[in-house]
Amino acid sequence: MGKSIFVLGELNVDLIFSGENITPEWNREKLVDQFEQVLGSSSAITACVLAGLGHHVSFVGVVGDDPFGHFCMDQLEAKGVNTDYITVVPELKTGVTLSLTTTNDRALLTFMGAISKLTKEYLPVNLYEMADHIHFGSYYLQQDIRSQWREIFAEAKKHHISTSFDTGWDPNNQWYKDDLLELLEFTDLFIPSEEELFHILNIHNVTDIKAHLPEKRGMVAIKRGGNGSLLIDHNANYTSAEAYKVNPMDTTGAGDSFNAGLITGFLQNKRGKELLQFANACGALATLRIGGATTVPSLEEVLHFQNRFAQ
Repeated sequence: MGKSIFVLGELNVDLIFSGENITPEWNREKLVDQFEQVLGSSSAITACVLAGLGHHVSFVGVVGDDPFGHFCMDQLEAKGVNTDYITVVPELKTGVTLSLTTTNDRALLTFMGAISKLTKEYLPVNLYEMADHIHFGSYYLQQDIRSQWREIFAEAKKHHISTSFDTGWDPNNQWYKDDLLELLEFTDLFIPSEEELFHILNIHNVTDIKAHLPEKRGMVAIKRGGNGSLLIDHNANYTSAEAYKVNPMDTTGAGDSFNAGLITGFLQNKRGKELLQFANACGALATLRIGGATTVPSLEEVLHFQNRFAQ
């Protein structure tokens, strides 16, 4: 059976407009190929994929008492994620992200709403007795809890609970390097994209990463899109794995699915290249569907996908 994983995160809907000519132009109306309303947020997509991979997943978050908020909870429940610890706040509006998506990339416009409102006061009182692993996404969007992550993860470590987080992009371009690096002392898996990490550390080359990381830290897994992924372990050893070659339909949620694969592999005691390859497979499968959590793979489907490419 899977582990008990608590995802502490932001919730929003994604409104996805997709096509090959989707760049807006002032005073012009353009037609797109497809539209979908789906569950968004890095944390929520990761939670859904983790549930699909066989874990017992509970989500802790905040939404407004509106159709988008109830849509988010319904979608999580449909994927097997426990929503008992989501707080509905009537005076808030649920966050919304507009995604302009091509087969190669995407641009995001986000209305924050309740996205930033999670704090440790919303966490279950017996969190550290229930969880085997704690994860959160969108370090920069979860503004109200940002200063509390160190305390939360330090407490998790005292209870022998493994931890992970993903940064996401900082829309304010502040990056909070010192605060973030301090958190790594209590983090088993730090999972940024390459571009995000370059901005955080103010560097321009992969070979410069090691010199800018603190000595006390867990593993750093770096998402590199079509270039695969890179892992820097506790001893500063580099391991890389190539991306699986697929024809993507939608890149939404690929990085979040990679997160779920990495957490799953880590909890299964996979390490090094084997760990990265499993995470890469989860990320690649995400690009073959519209929306990050519309459908999620089972553990058997991920293993079958890997075996197909190994032949």
